[in-house]
Amino acid sequence: MRKPVVVVADPLDPETLKDLHLCEVRMCDGRDTVALHAALREADALLIRSGTRVDEAALAAAPRLRVVARAGVGLDNVDVVAATRHGVLVANAPLSNVLSVAELTIGLILALMRHVVPAGSALRAGRWERTRHQGIELAGRTVGIVGLGHVGTLVAQRLAAFKVEVIAYDPYVPQSHAQSVGAALTALDELMGRSDVVTVHLPKNSVTTGIIGERELRLAKPSMLLVNTARGGIVDETALAVALKEERLAGAALDVFEIEPAVGNPLLDLPNVLTTPHLGASTREAQGRAGREAVSAVLRVLVGERPEHAVNMAALDPGTTASRPTGPGLP
Repeated sequence: MRKPVVVVADPLDPETLKDLHLCEVRMCDGRDTVALHAALREADALLIRSGTRVDEAALAAAPRLRVVARAGVGLDNVDVVAATRHGVLVANAPLSNVLSVAELTIGLILALMRHVVPAGSALRAGRWERTRHQGIELAGRTVGIVGLGHVGTLVAQRLAAFKVEVIAYDPYVPQSHAQSVGAALTALDELMGRSDVVTVHLPKNSVTTGIIGERELRLAKPSMLLVNTARGGIVDETALAVALKEERLAGAALDVFEIEPAVGNPLLDLPNVLTTPHLGASTREAQGRAGREAVSAVLRVLVGERPEHAVNMAALDPGTTASRPTGPGLP
């Protein structure tokens, strides 16, 4: 009897893959298009992270493919509409990294306010700059959360310990949810004008791309700090660079960029920008959860069940036209 073929196109924890012992697991480098397409010819399932692009060409090369499971949240690298057209379910792990991203967000806010990175760099260079790097306290400030979904909610809950005022913009979230996590819902313009810190927690889609642009940044206080651990492109990078250079914004912490890897991005040269290389989900715990959830989705589909986090159930109905999920309230 033929075993189901599961192609693993991005690195995953070997412990996670042990649950696929009844399948034939084949490894390939998903960044190599030729190798990927060759591996997909007999694949029943495809496991990926962010390095593999699943487009129309890849799907056309996979006549047996039933499911694509992303060990992570974002689906920027998967053409969900094309997958639906091919009858391929797409599943992700939307809750796997939310805690890790929320914790990094709090860390970046504090690092910005206390100048942790430039002060440490100066000390390593032989300069003791206590006065120059005097910071400010988070307590008593107003923090604006753009997107009060899973991550935004966790951030709001953790901010409660710092005795801050939390305001939030998210037209998809009811007032009762915001109140339950100590946040007051408001319009985006008001949030940008009132906040001492703005932290972004939206999915990237046609609605949210560039949602914080030149106009929104001009509403900000000159002392405002901006943090983005969501997706690059939600904040207009050109407008942000201009605002920082003109000192209409005090600083920014960016874990994500419109084009990644972000080597050579002009924002990296600005002294008031703290950057990290998309570390939001880069914890041992988050990667383990993501791998387990993706493998679980594959196994469910292979035995005829529906995965818990399928984003295109319309793939089971060839007559249905699917679209990508939208809405700022998603993670």
